[in-house]
Amino acid sequence: MSGTWLTTRAWLLMLPLLVVMISVIGWPLIDTVGLSFTDAKLVGTEGNFVGIENYAKMISGSNFQRTLVTTAWFAIVSVAAEMVIGVLAALLLNQQFRGRTALRALMILPWALPTVVNATLWRLIYNPEYGALNAALTQLGLLEAYRSWLGEPGTALAALIVADCWKNFPLVALIALAALQAVPRDITAASLVDGAGAFARFRFVILPYLAGPLMVALVLRTIEAFKVFDIIWVMTRGGPANSTRTLSILVYQEAFSFQRAGSGASLALIVTLLVTLLAAGYAALVRKTAGSAA
Repeated sequence: MSGTWLTTRAWLLMLPLLVVMISVIGWPLIDTVGLSFTDAKLVGTEGNFVGIENYAKMISGSNFQRTLVTTAWFAIVSVAAEMVIGVLAALLLNQQFRGRTALRALMILPWALPTVVNATLWRLIYNPEYGALNAALTQLGLLEAYRSWLGEPGTALAALIVADCWKNFPLVALIALAALQAVPRDITAASLVDGAGAFARFRFVILPYLAGPLMVALVLRTIEAFKVFDIIWVMTRGGPANSTRTLSILVYQEAFSFQRAGSGASLALIVTLLVTLLAAGYAALVRKTAGSAA
C-alpha cells in the first residue's frame, strides 16, 4: 500500500473530527474576531466598524493593566506553591509506610471534586461569622476577633491562592509521584552508600528524573491559573474593590455585565493571545529541556 494512499486515508478518517472542530471552534473564533472591530452591544444593534479602537482602549485602560498584574500575581504565586507542595507530597507518598495507599487516594480528593464545590467549601471556611478558620485562629490565640478574609482587599487574593493551591496541588503530586517510580533504586542505594545527604540525593539523583514531568505540570498549571475564572467567581466575583478580578472575569464583565460585546470580544482575543504566547514559550522551553536531556 503506497504512502500517498495511507496519508489520504488518514485525512479521511480525521475528516469528521476536523469538521466538528471547525464548526465548534473555527467559526466562533472568526465571528469573535469580526465582532472585536465593532462597537456592538450584547443586545440591540449590530454595531459600527471602529477598527482597532477597542484594542487600544483595552490595552491602555487602567482596568486592564491592574487586572493583568493581579492575574500574573495570582498565577505566579499559586503555581509556585503548588509545585513545591506537590513535589513534597510526592516525595512523602513515595516512601514505604502503613496507610500509604489510603493517603494517596485521599490526596486526589481535592482535585477530583468540582471547582464549584471546592470554592463553596472554602467560602464556608473563610466565613466571617462562623468560619472554621476564624474559630481555629481565635481558639489558638492567634486572632483577637473574627475577620472577613474574603471581604478585605488585603487578604482576599491570598485567601483565593490558598484555595486554588489546595484544589490543584494533587495534580502536580500525581505527576511527580509517577515520575518517581522511574528512578532506579540501585542509583538511590548507591548514593546512600556514597554518603550523599537528602538534599544531594534529591538534587543530583531524583530531580533529573522529575524535570521533564514537572515542566509539563508547570505548563498546564500556569495556563490554567492565568485564565482562572470559576473559583474566583464563586468565592468573590472579583471583589472586594476589584482586588481579585482576573482577566477572565474582566472579559465576562465587559461582555455580559456591561453588555459591550465588541470591547468584550477584543479583550477575550487579547487574553487568548497572551495565553498562546505563554504556551508557545513553555513549549519551546520543554523542547530545549528535552533536547539537553537527550
